[in-house]
Amino acid sequence: MASIEKRGTRSWRLIVEAGYGPDGKRIKRTKTIRIEDEALLKTTKKLREYLQTELMKFKAEVESGEYIAPERMSFEAFARKEWLPKHAEKNMSPLTVQNYMNHLERVVFPAIGHKRLNEIRPLHIVAMMDSLDKTDLSGSTKLYIFKVIKSVLNQAVKWKLVPRNPMDGLERPRAEKQRPRYYDQDVAQRAVEAIIQEPMRWRVYFLGALLGGLRRGELNALEWPDVDFAAGGVFVRKSYSTTKDGEPVIKEPKTETSERFVDFPEWYMDLLRKYRAQWNEERLAVGTKWLGGERQFLFHRGDGRPIYPTTPAHVWYRIMEKHGLPRIRLHDLRHTAATLLIEAGVDLKTIQERLGHSKYTTTADIYAHVTERMKKRTADHLEKFRPQSVPN
Repeated sequence: MASIEKRGTRSWRLIVEAGYGPDGKRIKRTKTIRIEDEALLKTTKKLREYLQTELMKFKAEVESGEYIAPERMSFEAFARKEWLPKHAEKNMSPLTVQNYMNHLERVVFPAIGHKRLNEIRPLHIVAMMDSLDKTDLSGSTKLYIFKVIKSVLNQAVKWKLVPRNPMDGLERPRAEKQRPRYYDQDVAQRAVEAIIQEPMRWRVYFLGALLGGLRRGELNALEWPDVDFAAGGVFVRKSYSTTKDGEPVIKEPKTETSERFVDFPEWYMDLLRKYRAQWNEERLAVGTKWLGGERQFLFHRGDGRPIYPTTPAHVWYRIMEKHGLPRIRLHDLRHTAATLLIEAGVDLKTIQERLGHSKYTTTADIYAHVTERMKKRTADHLEKFRPQSVPN
């Protein structure tokens, strides 16, 4: 037997009987579906036909033995089959989804992936997190893993598969607060001299990070229409930090305020003009082997397709090693850009807009140690007014 039960203005429960249990009671499988289509809700006949179709599909799934009650799913099955396609991929950036799944597959699934959702207890999470203390993972990584698990279980609660999240009330791992690394003026000058010796495209790329504070994904997605030679800068309109099924995932910038215009010194714009001429020559030389279509990515693989998102980081590490520069991440060139501007006396509000931070407090928090040092230097400048009567 199969039936449909109305649950609310937009939701219905599908009920399919699956024989009898050992106690002689009927076994019922249920599935709740929610309809958001306003036109479908207003058409009685089409709505009835849609619900009957869904009921028949659910019945076939139960009778074939393929149906597993969601609350009895293992944590791994739920994360892969439900949370990933129905929540994560719809609400998170592709790079975030990739990072979440990496941590789930490397750390979480081996520990608790086999447990059913309704079996997971706070102590299971505590034991797993305690085992991470014996590894060389940083505090921030352990905190990230904690947040990943909680995200999955929170969605199970929202979908009413479990009554509560077993992680509620658990103490979060402590993440050490790390100051951003960056080059000071002297080392930054050395870095510029080193970068200038590299091939043209890498000169343009890494100086774009060092001078403009552009994120890796923003540089990866730059196209020639984004460059405004008359205004002396570039428009940041999109980002590319990951691939899916081998294809680049190009999306809008990180936040609404990340879409912005970043001006550059004239000598950098001259470098861009030379690179544009070189780029055009290379494009013509490729001829029919060009795979970029109408897209005009500044940084491509040689055939018009955008570079692999991880390539610049590898190249940057080789440049540091080759020229004897202190090792910092590619992203730290962005911190260097901000720090140099602060030390030059540029106000934080301007730097916030240049970096594309959504909040002023974000910029202030990241570079608080730099501004404090600048304040101290300001006070030191006033030492020359010390009266002779006041001892040192």
